[in-house]
Amino acid sequence: MTPATAAALFSVALLALVLLAMIVTTYNAVVALRNRIRKAWANIDVALKQRHDQLPNLVSAVRGVMAFERDVLEEVTQARAAYRASDSVPAQAATSEATTQAVRHLFAVVESYPEVKSAANVAALQDEIARLEDIISDRRELYNDQVFRYNTRIQQVPASLLATLMGWQPEPFFKADDAEREKPEVELAAG
Repeated sequence: MTPATAAALFSVALLALVLLAMIVTTYNAVVALRNRIRKAWANIDVALKQRHDQLPNLVSAVRGVMAFERDVLEEVTQARAAYRASDSVPAQAATSEATTQAVRHLFAVVESYPEVKSAANVAALQDEIARLEDIISDRRELYNDQVFRYNTRIQQVPASLLATLMGWQPEPFFKADDAEREKPEVELAAG
């Protein structure tokens, strides 16, 4: 073997090794991002489950006093019943948003009933659900950050080439629904 042939083989082997290292590094980075997305969604799911478990307690606490506001209570109950952990992320997100809207509507109605609002158990449940809503909001932000990182990564070279080979697709963001984007109507009572 001549020195020129040996040098050429060494160059090809070195190039193959560098290419293999790039592929392994890129693959591992994308897998890590996908796992972060799954973890972030699992954290959202835990908070959704906690809220889901508290809603019947809140409905029960206000049911007797608000018997004629049955449609508000049914809205919360239906939103809670629509949640399915087996649904896709976009479907779970839509159900979560519907539940959030129903809970907000219930809280707004409770505000107009001083006897309900002042009940200790109702106030405690409202505080707990509001705390869970804040947690869900924070976790949605983290989830969307991880989705952004993953989607950006699989669209950049060299990961885009590997993504095509592996069938990796962009992940959906957790989006606010159209009702949340609308400008709220605020009425200030003269007083």
